[in-house]
Amino acid sequence: MDTASTGAYDGVRTAPRALATEAVHAGRDDLARQGLHAPPIDLSTTYPSYDSRAEAARIDAFAGDGADLAGPPVYARLGNPTVARFETALARLEGTETAVAFASGMAALSAVLLALPVATGPRHVVAVRPLYGCSDHLLTAGLLGTEVTWTDPDGIAGALRPDTGLVLVESPANPTLAEVDLRAVARACGPVPLLADNTFATPVLQRPAEQGARLVLHSATKYLGGHGDVLAGVVACDEEFAGRLRRIRFATGGVLHPLAGYLLLRGLSTLPVRVRAASANAAELARRLAADPRVARVRYPRLGGAMVAFEVHGDPHEVISRVRLVTPAVSLGSVDTLIQHPASISHRIVDADDRRGAGVTDRLLRLSVGLEDVDDLWADLDRALGAPRARQGAKELREAVR
Repeated sequence: MDTASTGAYDGVRTAPRALATEAVHAGRDDLARQGLHAPPIDLSTTYPSYDSRAEAARIDAFAGDGADLAGPPVYARLGNPTVARFETALARLEGTETAVAFASGMAALSAVLLALPVATGPRHVVAVRPLYGCSDHLLTAGLLGTEVTWTDPDGIAGALRPDTGLVLVESPANPTLAEVDLRAVARACGPVPLLADNTFATPVLQRPAEQGARLVLHSATKYLGGHGDVLAGVVACDEEFAGRLRRIRFATGGVLHPLAGYLLLRGLSTLPVRVRAASANAAELARRLAADPRVARVRYPRLGGAMVAFEVHGDPHEVISRVRLVTPAVSLGSVDTLIQHPASISHRIVDADDRRGAGVTDRLLRLSVGLEDVDDLWADLDRALGAPRARQGAKELREAVR
């Protein structure tokens, strides 16, 4: 039985609960006492208060350490009850003290970078490629005053400096599905916080905090929402760092809308079922692709998951143009299957040499496998891949003879 956390609910310590149980019940523990079954959606932007002295004290407390405000809400940029339910649930699934939600995954990463201590120069970050293309660009371009040292996992310890504020890895990585040993990386970081992007694995397959990561990042747009209809990001972490993130969120306004918080909480309830079913489909497609002569290479994580990366011998753009059941689109983690060409879209913003050096080749395709029947998915991919190589070669020979 996978256990998510022990947790103290309303001050009462309970026995560990399985991840599937937490996914359904976390963030909803108080509903029955309120006579509710479905979580409510609080759309208020502001809240009435007749005790301004008490409000002043609470604002002072928030400004000091970013702690969650005790008592009723004040203003939506400080916090929202519906979003807080999602944060509570995600923290329980990841096994961290708390979580802080944002309007997108990039807003969440930006908040982490802004929350790093500043010494005399730029905030120094050590990072391992590949990362999601926009994460790579955010670090490389220095848009938030960062200086990045790129290295491989074995070089992390040697890349650390006295002013290093963060080590950033993504495992499995976007889009190559490269994996790193998170425990070994955490040891190499020493006292420097490790941020692990867990978007592809989700807490169903991997809980980085248990392996030494201080911060766990999700583009919640993907598997946590799971239906392609919500944009969000979240960082699961300890309470001290969460306080920094809340202050950044309040100051910059990258808040998550309550309706998105509601959809994410609903998405978590089916997360284990969706991830495991999609992973079974992905494993089967990876097997069939690996045996296909039209495919040069297949990459599928050791820990499993619903993502498959593969390189074709032919033109990857032709494959994209020929799918009919599979949707050619960016993003991932939805109930339907998506395919995209990373070098053209998600990682286009990364320098071409850096992109190829990280394994993002021009023939690489990234497949986010959904919940359709696997035979229907294969029929679509088989058609999109085109004629078998032997027939292609014969055609090319006939054309050459002409």
